[in-house]
Amino acid sequence: MHDPAPVVLPRYLTSPSPGWTTRADVLVVGSGIAGLTCALRLREHVDRVLLVTKTELSAGSTRWAQGGIAAALAPEDSPEEHLDDTLVAGVGLCDELAVEVLVTEGPARVRELIGLGARFDTDAAGEITLTREGGHHRDRIAHAGGDATGAEISRALIAQLEAVRADPGIEIIEHALVLDLLTTADGTVGGATVHVIGEGEIDGIGAAHARAVVLATGGLGQIYSATTNPPVATGDGMAAALRAGATLADLEFVQFHPTVMHLGEGATGQQPLVSEAVRGEGAVLVDEAGEAFMTGVHPMADLAPRDVVARAILERMETTGTDHVYLDARHLGGDFLEQRFPTIVARCRELGIDPATQPIPVAPAQHYASGGVRTDLRGRTNLPGLYACGETSCTGVHGANRLASNSLLEGLVFAHRIADDLTQRLAAGELPAVDLHSPMAMQDEGSHGLLDARHRTEVQRTMTRGVGPLRSAESTSGALADLATLAALPPGTAEPGPLSWETTNLLHLGQALATAAHLREETRGGHVRRDHPEHDDTGWAAHLLHVRDPDDGELAVIKLDVDLAWPEADDDADEDPLEGTQ
Repeated sequence: MHDPAPVVLPRYLTSPSPGWTTRADVLVVGSGIAGLTCALRLREHVDRVLLVTKTELSAGSTRWAQGGIAAALAPEDSPEEHLDDTLVAGVGLCDELAVEVLVTEGPARVRELIGLGARFDTDAAGEITLTREGGHHRDRIAHAGGDATGAEISRALIAQLEAVRADPGIEIIEHALVLDLLTTADGTVGGATVHVIGEGEIDGIGAAHARAVVLATGGLGQIYSATTNPPVATGDGMAAALRAGATLADLEFVQFHPTVMHLGEGATGQQPLVSEAVRGEGAVLVDEAGEAFMTGVHPMADLAPRDVVARAILERMETTGTDHVYLDARHLGGDFLEQRFPTIVARCRELGIDPATQPIPVAPAQHYASGGVRTDLRGRTNLPGLYACGETSCTGVHGANRLASNSLLEGLVFAHRIADDLTQRLAAGELPAVDLHSPMAMQDEGSHGLLDARHRTEVQRTMTRGVGPLRSAESTSGALADLATLAALPPGTAEPGPLSWETTNLLHLGQALATAAHLREETRGGHVRRDHPEHDDTGWAAHLLHVRDPDDGELAVIKLDVDLAWPEADDDADEDPLEGTQ
């Protein structure tokens, strides 16, 4: 490996002193499927739960999930087949034990979700209708409202939460941005600083103390110029964990969704997703000449794993000198499209494309972060008292490339596991309240470590240009140099506030992600290196772990070799992948 220049991160984001304090047994940060599920389940057994969310309860990534949630619900399907498909998509880097947990516990968790009021689409007999997406060899994708699955799940969980708002055992604070984790001198997590846009006592910077913290803050999509992620996806939880000393893993494996609606050159921010389920129902990718180019690329053609499809699209764009291809669904008929994909059809028509009569222009865009805060099978991290779940985490389920519609299931399954683990530990008297190290060190250096929000576009362009869907040593080293220049801007140029805090989080995660992308000299899953186009199982059957040195702030990268996880892998292993974590 050719080591890039060291990345040095501050321990804290610069902010005013906390002006208020609140306490809970468990602090849950985030209100997607992972955070809501965890908070609701904890409330049944824990005296006091505090749920904070960045804007409104429904504003996260969950409600944007179109395709559905994957689970072996059909009689002809099995968890073993779901496991095999997941391992193949993960290209050898999945943790097989984590995948076993996902696929075996998943069906029961989905049925419990239905019991909480989630309404999935059903056939005339009342059975859940299942469809297929890329990488799946069975129809196992449950969907709601045609293409509004995430919105329905979010609605159902928020309704459950609203029903217990008056319960003194749970408190909800909206418009609350997490800044940093609060720790003891030895790294035990005992809360977080948050900034609340509110009125009265809970306003501005405060300190939320808790016996345990669960990060469920979603992804980092806004690190790129174009993404399917909502504006709130600025990696706040991942960045706070990284600065506090938590181990992050697999950051280089960013999934670029193959079929994001192309809005023209220069389009930035959240882009309209055209769900993989559209291809699952028979839509075909074609180039500008109308040629269906996926046939022959992969045995599953248009339903190949997402990394394969995205790469094929990029190659066809390069060959034809265009900046997009087309998704042709015209043969499915207008009535079917409107019934099965009402949200997508309406959005396309708003933008001047009628999928019933015109092919949809599409191109890959950032969609999902397969890496994140590294956890064990109970959601525990290497920092005592800190848990993570959902897209914020790296459970090992996704490996180098997430299988379609496994993300909602992961959040659901591991949120349950975290809640159950915390319930047992708190009842046993574990995780006592701790004396926290003062966060006032963040005041001593002025605005050192903050990047002014005016530079956010530069971060995004740098990441898109250097660490996008096609990478090389030259592009990643260039990105690292540009990010280092931004990180070295003179102190005092950025005022503390939500926009500069978010921008700084994007910078810190960008530096870590670009470092990993530079070091991994092979192509695997979502990570595509032009200068190393083949898998290298001999040298790169490994995870790259990031951890900040508490003494000098330098970001260390650790290469952790693994036994390749394939469908033929040994089923007898029984070790927890993070045995010894707290």
